[in-house]
Amino acid sequence: MTEPDRATPLYGIAVAAQLVDMPEATLRLFERHGLLDPHRSDGGTRRYSGNDIDRLRRVARLRDEGMNLAGIGRLLELEDENAGLRAELAELAAERAESDG
Repeated sequence: MTEPDRATPLYGIAVAAQLVDMPEATLRLFERHGLLDPHRSDGGTRRYSGNDIDRLRRVARLRDEGMNLAGIGRLLELEDENAGLRAELAELAAERAESDG
């Protein structure tokens, strides 16, 4: 059997909260502030992926270091934008290598 991909939403809120050692209410608060966007099942149940769990841990570290939620949100936005641009650049470089090669 293959391992699920890190983006696959597997965990309900109770399990996710346990994995990151936070109350469920904190996960809901982070969601309200736009710090994460868990998948929703057809019934509306939150489902968290491995990537969501990593993001929650990152948010917790930043909060523990004294950053407020607005600052964390902006930082995560910039990191996400940076990752997107890097992926785009890698794709363009691959296309260029193909056309040159």
